[in-house]
Amino acid sequence: MNNIILIIILALILVFIVTSSIKIYNRLVMLNHNVAKNFANIDVILKQRADEIPELVKIVKKYMEYEEDLITKVTSLRTQYLNASKNDDKVKATNELNNTLANIMAVSENYPDLKANTSFLSLQGRVSELENHLADRRELYNDSVNLYNIGVNEFPGLLLAKPMGYWNKELLQISEKEKQYHGVQF
Repeated sequence: MNNIILIIILALILVFIVTSSIKIYNRLVMLNHNVAKNFANIDVILKQRADEIPELVKIVKKYMEYEEDLITKVTSLRTQYLNASKNDDKVKATNELNNTLANIMAVSENYPDLKANTSFLSLQGRVSELENHLADRRELYNDSVNLYNIGVNEFPGLLLAKPMGYWNKELLQISEKEKQYHGVQF
């Protein structure tokens, strides 16, 4: 009788361990796919923005001959983003591209003719619209990454996560330049 009770207790413990492991595994898979889905949503907007950049560069280039290195950097970062196969590489390229695009918009302030150019204004409006969409999607992505990183690092998830190859993911960063506010300028 004692052996039967011991076997039942061991079986219940084994069932509990297996069930808990399956729940943890399924949660990690869901969190990982959620991060991937949210990055794919960002990727769509980043691709649209990357497609707009050549037109923006073409217009700006007419006005900014001596700012050639800035234009070259934007073009290089756009290519780097489009050629990146890993999400982390895309995130890094995007963070750098954000800084450089902010520089272009700041430099455009020095060219009154450029600021009045309807093509530039139209593209600037389109890029601003895409940036607003990106901001919303970045927030959702970073929330997803945060939940994923918590799931990977909290107990008992970390017991399964690391051996299964689930590692922390990188958040999309906001540069110091993007955080600065210089007031409304006329």
